[in-house]
Amino acid sequence: MFNRQLTGVIIVGGGAAGIVAALAARYQGAAVTILEKNQRIGKKLLATGNGRCNLTNVNLDIDNYHGRSPGLARGALSRFDVQKTIEFFEHLGVAHKVEDGGKVFPCSNQASSVLDVLRYELEEAGVNVVCEAEVKGIKKKGRTFTIHLADGREYQADRVIIATGGKAAPQLGSNGSGLLLAKSFGHRIIEPFPALVQLKLGAKFLKQVKGIKFDGRVEIVAGGSSVTRAQGEILFTEYGISGPPVLSLSRTAGEFLQKKDRVWLKVVVIEHPAGAELDRYLDWRFAENPEKTLVFSFVGFINKKLVPVLLREAGIEDLNKPAGQVTAAERRRIAKILQDWRFEITGTTSWPNAQVTAGGVDVKDINGRTLESKLVPGLYFAGEVLDIDGDCGGFNLQWAWSSGYVAGESAAAGI
Repeated sequence: MFNRQLTGVIIVGGGAAGIVAALAARYQGAAVTILEKNQRIGKKLLATGNGRCNLTNVNLDIDNYHGRSPGLARGALSRFDVQKTIEFFEHLGVAHKVEDGGKVFPCSNQASSVLDVLRYELEEAGVNVVCEAEVKGIKKKGRTFTIHLADGREYQADRVIIATGGKAAPQLGSNGSGLLLAKSFGHRIIEPFPALVQLKLGAKFLKQVKGIKFDGRVEIVAGGSSVTRAQGEILFTEYGISGPPVLSLSRTAGEFLQKKDRVWLKVVVIEHPAGAELDRYLDWRFAENPEKTLVFSFVGFINKKLVPVLLREAGIEDLNKPAGQVTAAERRRIAKILQDWRFEITGTTSWPNAQVTAGGVDVKDINGRTLESKLVPGLYFAGEVLDIDGDCGGFNLQWAWSSGYVAGESAAAGI
């Protein structure tokens, strides 16, 4: 069990990183308190993986992480890796399964079951959880931290871990408060922006195509070159575009937008056949049924609601002309649009729609081995509050578990 010399670690924030930090510190024998401003801990965890909780990803690599210095994550991700994460949750009772892309989910398919076992473990371990405890400020005098709450209460601790999350999904509790706490201690903040979020596009016809889904490819194009790409189900909306591949590219788009650079989204509606082969296929398709109207000739090939918009984008006004009368130049323009439809990205949707925060506490001032502040001894950070964010697919939760465990263990060991 735990040793009897209990000393104090306070964790600000009861999300995924904060909960695991609390357990890790408690396992080392520290007296631990979580201060959570919501009525319950783990509120955001319930929304992960579309309510199924994508625990981690067996294909994890440091290249799945981003920020000014993403290499800092390597230490924590190695110390509490994917296998240790799976074993940790199996020990708590969460049986797991691996799905497409290496995504790991609980066999229950319920994020609530993951939170249930974590809350049970906190109680069994003797972690003090205080909810409706909004931290407004932290001061340090000597070796002691004093935590001031909005309602006037105060707590003292030998070590403090800030695990408040970033600014994504403020309706679930993340409002950037941890960034202000870090800044009060002299930490530099990399300006945060939404990631894993929908993109806004500059196009007048979006209301005509909203709600249309199709499997295709999207690419971020900047400076005339394709920067990154992703494939999967794409969804047009009245403001722009969404879907898993769009979300996965949104961070890259956000980086260019932060720098005020112009950036485009290339949409590939038909990936195969490609190039001259697609042109030949269209020629055959139009010749096979020359009496069909051009707009109707695409029915059965692509989403019929997309066809009028695509044809107009290709510069064709008479949509009802016989398919047999389409010129070679018109056919090539249609093929071009099907495989290289360009939209200028004008922005992203706002924080309530974002799954993750890009940016945060500059990790140059963080010890990568312990996640302790280099500026303030005894102050630690974990999770999304740091300038580390991952790709979609379980990588962000793995960072929460890993950074939480390392920060908690290190904080307790340093007492």
